[in-house]
Amino acid sequence: MKRTWTIIGVSDVAGSFKWYQSLFGQPETPPAHDDFGQILDTDGTVLLCLHQWGVHEHPSLMSPDEASPGNGLLLFFRVDDFDMALKRARALVARFEEEPHVNPNTQTREFSLRDPDGYYVTISALSAPQRKGPARRRPTKRLPPTKARGRIRKSRERRPRLRG
Repeated sequence: MKRTWTIIGVSDVAGSFKWYQSLFGQPETPPAHDDFGQILDTDGTVLLCLHQWGVHEHPSLMSPDEASPGNGLLLFFRVDDFDMALKRARALVARFEEEPHVNPNTQTREFSLRDPDGYYVTISALSAPQRKGPARRRPTKRLPPTKARGRIRKSRERRPRLRG
């Protein structure tokens, strides 16, 4: 498998489309269809698909009344602009499900919120914060030759050179 397309059922494709574009800092554009839209990364990678509840008769997308939206699902996005995503998210919701913190497993910062349909969305930094302070430098001192290196050098000197 090369890519997965996560498709979630939503009550308002256009509204959810706008919400996710805002969260990811993307320019506002309308979805391609009234009942379906794809949130794409700048390189065209599908990040998330939004599907109108009850359209096209997909068994698991018939109605939010069959199960609560997001039950058994965690939308987890890794972003390269964590601080900006945090600002955008604060403008979208009144409260977070989880305030920003460092995940002890990944050592990356993350926070969680609910989308307009109640899905649990976690935003995680793409990489752990870099250490502040001077970087450790490698020693610039050359190591003294070992006996093995000396033997290798001598055996090379004794070998006749072939010319081709």
